[in-house]
Amino acid sequence: MDRRPLSNTGETIPSIGIGTWRYLGDPLILQKAIELGANLIDTAEAYETEEFVGKAISGIRTQCFIATKVSGQNLKSKDLVNACERSLVRLGIDTIDLYQVHWPNSNIPISETMEGMAKLLEQGKIRFVGVSNFSVSQMQAANESLKSLSGNHGIVSNQVPYSLFNREIEEELLPFCEKNHITVIGYSPLEQGRFLNEVDSSHIVHEVLAGVVKETGGTAAQVLIKWAIQKNWTVTIPQTNKILRVDENFGPTKWELTKDQYKALSDASKDL
Repeated sequence: MDRRPLSNTGETIPSIGIGTWRYLGDPLILQKAIELGANLIDTAEAYETEEFVGKAISGIRTQCFIATKVSGQNLKSKDLVNACERSLVRLGIDTIDLYQVHWPNSNIPISETMEGMAKLLEQGKIRFVGVSNFSVSQMQAANESLKSLSGNHGIVSNQVPYSLFNREIEEELLPFCEKNHITVIGYSPLEQGRFLNEVDSSHIVHEVLAGVVKETGGTAAQVLIKWAIQKNWTVTIPQTNKILRVDENFGPTKWELTKDQYKALSDASKDL
C-alpha cells in the first residue's frame, strides 16, 4: 500500500484507508483491510461505530492509525474533552491518532474548540488534530487558533467529500491544502454505490470509465479509487460491509492510472 505524509508531522498514512459510516460491525472487514495495508480507520462518535472498531482492533492496536470525530454539539472545550474520553472508552484505546472536528459550529467560537484540542494534545490523549467539512476560511481560523494555544501543533487534515462525481474542493480547498501541506481525506469516493447509476451521473463519464476499466483490467470501483488518490496530498476512505469488496478496494493492483487515463476521466466529469 502506498503511504503518504500526514501534513508535515513526519507521520505517514496509507493512500487508501477505510471508513466506517454505516459499518455493521463484522471485525473481519477491518482486520482484512489492515492486513492489506489500509490501516487508517476512520470513525466518529456520530456514526455509533466506535465500539465495533474497538472490538475489531483489539490485540492489533499498534498496527492501526485510528481517526475519529467529535460532533458539532460537543465543541465547547469541556464538552470536547468529555466527548474524547467517551470515544477512547468505546474504542478501547489510550490515544486517538487523529481527532477531527466533524462539522463546524458557528455558535461556538473555534478558539474554544481548539482550547479543548490543545488540552487533549498536552495530556497525550490525541496525537494530531484535523477537521472535517471545513471551508478554507474555517480551516485557517482553526489552524491559527490551535497554533496559538498549543505552540507547534496545527491542523493536519481536512476530511471532505471527493470523487470523480464530486469535485467541488478542486476550486479552492484542494489547492490551498496542497500549498500548505494539509492532507485531504476524501470520503465517498464511490458515491455510496451511486456511481453505478448513469442517471445520477453522466453517460459520457460512464463511457470513459468503461474504457479505462477495459484498458487497466481493473474494476470500476478500483479506477475511481485510483482517480481519487492521484494527487499527492489526497487519501481516500471507501467503506464496505462485504468481505468480497475488501480485496477489490484495498488489495494491491498491478497497474496505476496513466496521465492520459486520469485526464480523460477528469475531462469527462468536469461539467457534472
